[in-house]
Amino acid sequence: MPVKYNIPEENIDDITLLDSGAAYSYADYLRWTFEDRVELIKGKIFHMSPGPNRKHQKVSIDLGARIYNFLQGQRCEVYMAPFDVRLPAKKGSEDKEIFNVVQPDIVVICDQNKLDDKGCIGAPDLVVEILSPFTAAKDLKNKYSLYEESGVREYWIVYPGEEIVEIFVLGDNGKFELRNRFIGEDEIQSEVLVGFNLRVKEIF
Repeated sequence: MPVKYNIPEENIDDITLLDSGAAYSYADYLRWTFEDRVELIKGKIFHMSPGPNRKHQKVSIDLGARIYNFLQGQRCEVYMAPFDVRLPAKKGSEDKEIFNVVQPDIVVICDQNKLDDKGCIGAPDLVVEILSPFTAAKDLKNKYSLYEESGVREYWIVYPGEEIVEIFVLGDNGKFELRNRFIGEDEIQSEVLVGFNLRVKEIF
């Protein structure tokens, strides 16, 4: 984790003015007005893909819409990027004490108390990340660890190129366990979305 904490008081409209070795908080993040999309993981800046490709977009829209339709009339809600998810180290943290801000492709949140005008604060029940060459390492390593530590109940990793969906479920020991790897005619089975029916090939 970066050791330097840099909390500028003014708005920053040029990303090159930021120190890549510094640790930034959500309070800093709110002052950034540049167009570049970034996420914060343990205070470190991670650039997001400049623009998802067509297949990524298709999978995101199709899967997000199907989850949205499934959740109609239920207490859980689904949101799609760009949507800020703040993952504080402890409950009640102020903006300047939050060093994890991510924008998953799709999230499902069942606790309404975690939703506010800024997005979500606290671990979503379900997170979906659709891999791209630009973000694969971050999604498979940094975000995997962050979601696990934060208590995300279920993490889906979607591989558009291979047309595979991996689902990890948080075990009693606080660690993710690979529940299954779904392909082709396989029907996705989710512990969060109980009764959700979708064959993998339908989203590719």
